Amino acid sequence: MALSDAEQRVIDGTAWDEFCDALKDAGKIIRSEKAPKDSFNQAEGYRYLARLLRGGLESFLEFRDPLFPQLRCGAHETIKLGADNPDNRYESAPINPAYDYRITGTRGTVNYLGISSIINRYAVDGTMEVTGHIDHRQMDLGPNGEIDIILSKDEKPGNWLPLGESANSITVRQTFQDRENEARAEMKIERIGAKDDRPAPLTAEKLQRGLQGAVMFVHGSAKMFEDWAESFLPTLNDLPPADQDYCQSIGGDPNIFYFHSAWELEDDEVFIIEAPEIPECQTWNFQLDNWWMESLDYRHHTIHVNKHTAHYEPDGSVRVVVSHTNPGVPNWIETAGHKKGTMCWRWIGADKHPTLKSRVAKLSELK
Repeated sequence: MALSDAEQRVIDGTAWDEFCDALKDAGKIIRSEKAPKDSFNQAEGYRYLARLLRGGLESFLEFRDPLFPQLRCGAHETIKLGADNPDNRYESAPINPAYDYRITGTRGTVNYLGISSIINRYAVDGTMEVTGHIDHRQMDLGPNGEIDIILSKDEKPGNWLPLGESANSITVRQTFQDRENEARAEMKIERIGAKDDRPAPLTAEKLQRGLQGAVMFVHGSAKMFEDWAESFLPTLNDLPPADQDYCQSIGGDPNIFYFHSAWELEDDEVFIIEAPEIPECQTWNFQLDNWWMESLDYRHHTIHVNKHTAHYEPDGSVRVVVSHTNPGVPNWIETAGHKKGTMCWRWIGADKHPTLKSRVAKLSELK
């Protein structure tokens, strides 16, 4: 029997060689014209590519079968992209709208739980269109917080998540206000009718598609967010509302209003953000990111603040202070060795979206 093209390319090494060449080419993104060229930021950039590759290989090679989906946490403490929220647990799974699925589990006590069906094209053009959404406020739960949701194109009774004609994935966001004391939702997804089925073995075609998808994900994600970071330079050290339509087009949560920009501070400077009005909301938060739009190391540094952890002024307002060293004031955000980067503020489930005030001052003035 004649070999298929994919079989021949795997046997002679072409598929692997092209994967390696394309990965090498992704390094050009880290050396983009406006990207920081110092060794620290460049080192973080190449680590970023390695992290994206790790996530891409898991997504496209290990967890890609929509007949046997599995919820996977693909963005966390050591895989970061797109201003990943330190208050969130992100999960995703592949789906095919030709089939119906069921999500079951328990609600836990996490502050916010939202599930979306999406058209994920991060590896193609950087977009992620939402085709259906349900969150905990719309779910009918069992007496002990049991979750049972049907995912399908056609409407079903009870908890139902619509699947668009071109949907290829679902995303789950769990947003914590108090990670230490809130219990996350525990869920699994299964294709309805798959009980006695088993996945097919790996083939040359699946390997080739997986390698191609992973490296396209590295290219697409790195290029999109590096371009976005460059677009923040005109509002350096200001924090205006972001383009909400664009945020939604690349996978933003429909319940969130975003503020994005870039920051840069000298050793003796601080960046002050004031929120004179805190609206009625599910929650809110602010985080500091590096140039590549990765959240800074929240395992070992205080790089974000939210509705629960913030100190409020007597009038209910909030002041956040970003600086390299501890200024001795509430709501200090550490730069964790960075002198420049990007940042994000979110109003989540808010009844309105007040603007923010920001300015750079000398550390001595603050003290």
